[in-house]
Amino acid sequence: MLTPQRKKKILELLAAQGQVLSKQLSETFAVSEDTVRRDLRELAAEGLLQRVHGGALPASAAIATFAERKNLSLDIKQRLARKAAELILPGQVVLIDGGTTTGELVKCLPLDLHITVVTHSPGIALGLIDHPHIDVVLIGGRLYKHSIVTVGAATLEGLAKIHADVCFLGVTGVHAEAGLTTGDFEESCIKRALAGRAAETIVMASPEKLNTASPWAIGDISLVNTLVVAKEAEEQVLRPFTERGVGVVTG
Repeated sequence: MLTPQRKKKILELLAAQGQVLSKQLSETFAVSEDTVRRDLRELAAEGLLQRVHGGALPASAAIATFAERKNLSLDIKQRLARKAAELILPGQVVLIDGGTTTGELVKCLPLDLHITVVTHSPGIALGLIDHPHIDVVLIGGRLYKHSIVTVGAATLEGLAKIHADVCFLGVTGVHAEAGLTTGDFEESCIKRALAGRAAETIVMASPEKLNTASPWAIGDISLVNTLVVAKEAEEQVLRPFTERGVGVVTG
């Protein structure tokens, strides 16, 4: 089998199975594991998969530019946002991460809701200007323009004294074994800190994020208390999460 044929087959197996293992691919194609690793490395360089220890996972489509991501699965993001908004209770301190899905979340918050929102996203803060009963605490730092959020030491320092009730965390990949991932190292550090400052962490996972991975780990799937997913998500896709104690809400 020629290299392009083998790569095509690898991508077909990845789409069908949700993951591929280097050792199994080596046996399937009767080639060395070094050859398989080279194939995976080249496919990863093209953005077609995400290499992990021992194999590969589907690459998340959620690492495109902010403008491109804004319209990705927009109708589903809006449904997830409406369902997630129902999980917020009056009087809570709510951490809201930056992102296109959390951007939809703030649009769903009722005007009579009394809460405090803490965010490192200027866009999230601006989205709450017309909410008369929502106090907004904006965490500063260096602006990471790709995601329009602040990052760095100042952001971590700003988060350090916060004890929030709930955190709505934005991620690019959600996988039961690979955990929560994102496309930038500094962002991964901030997201880990966000989850660590809340009693409960909620992730709204649109279809392109489920069972995919990105280069930088935020943490184990145990960081998540609740996943909000599309009602179309199949039971076998969700089972690995519920087996690990993650609550699943559909919208």
